[in-house]
Amino acid sequence: MDTQELLKRLRRIEIKSSRLSEDIFSGAYRSAFKGRGMSFSEVREYQPGDDVRDIDWNVTARYARPYVKVYEEERELTMILLVDISRSEHFGTVGMTKRQRVAEIAGTLAFSTIKNNDNVGVIFYSDRVEKYIPPSKGHKHVLTILSEILSIEPEGSGTDISVALRFAHNVQRKSCTLFLLSDFIDGSDYAKTLAVVRNKHDLLAMQVYDPHEAELPMVGLLRVKDAETGEVRMIDSSSKSVRKQYRDYWQELTVKLRETFSKYNIGYASVSTSEDYVPRLQRLFTHPRI
Repeated sequence: MDTQELLKRLRRIEIKSSRLSEDIFSGAYRSAFKGRGMSFSEVREYQPGDDVRDIDWNVTARYARPYVKVYEEERELTMILLVDISRSEHFGTVGMTKRQRVAEIAGTLAFSTIKNNDNVGVIFYSDRVEKYIPPSKGHKHVLTILSEILSIEPEGSGTDISVALRFAHNVQRKSCTLFLLSDFIDGSDYAKTLAVVRNKHDLLAMQVYDPHEAELPMVGLLRVKDAETGEVRMIDSSSKSVRKQYRDYWQELTVKLRETFSKYNIGYASVSTSEDYVPRLQRLFTHPRI
C-alpha cells in the first residue's frame, strides 16, 4: 500500500470511527464493563445482593464463609487492543479484508477511549508479539495506532493468541480492559491463558471473519492457499460433501469459541466483513457478558 492510499484509508476510518464513538458509545463507555477503571481496595464479608463474581475464593476458603472483593474507582481507565495481524487477516472477498474491518473497529474503540480522556494502547501479534504501543491519550496517538494497523506486516508465519495475552498480562500491571480482535484461526490452546488473564483484567473478544470462511461458494474447482502455511490445494466447491465438511468445520469452530468465552465469563461477539459491526459492538458495551 503506497502512502497516498494509506492516508485515504486512514482518513475514511477516522471520520467513521469518530462519528460512531461520539454518537453510539458516549455515556455507555464508563459503565460498560464490570471491573473497568476499578482497583482493588479490600475484602469484606458477603452481603445479600453482592455480585457473586466478586467473591474472593481464597479468603472464603480460609475463613469458611464468603468474602467479596471491594473496589474503588480510578480516575483514569486504560484499554489495550490486542490486534491479530497474522497473514490470514489479509483475506477478503466482500468489499474489504478482515484487516480493514479490524482497523475500523479498533478505531471506534480508540476514539471512544480518548473522548473519555482515558488511555489506549495496542499489542500487534501473529505467533509472536510484533509491536507494542504503550497506552496514551490524544488524537495523534490514535492516528498512529490506525496507521500501524493498516500498514504493519507480520514477521511471524502463524497465529498464537496466548502469546499476546501473556504479554498483555505481564506488561500491564494495573487492571485494565483488554479487547481481543482476531479471526481466531488459531490451532494453539489459549484457554488456560484466558483464565489467568481474566482473573486480573476485564477481557472482551470480537471475531472478524469473511463470509466465505463460513460458507464455501459453489463455483466449481477452486485453488486455495493457506495464508499462514503457504499450503496450496484444489477443492471442488460444487461437491455437496465438500461444502458440508467446510460448513461443519466452521460451525464447530463457532461453537467452541462461544463455549470457551462463556466458560470464563468473557464478553464475545462475532461479525463478518459484510455486516454492520456497530450493533455487535454496542451489545458488548451494554451487555458485556454472554
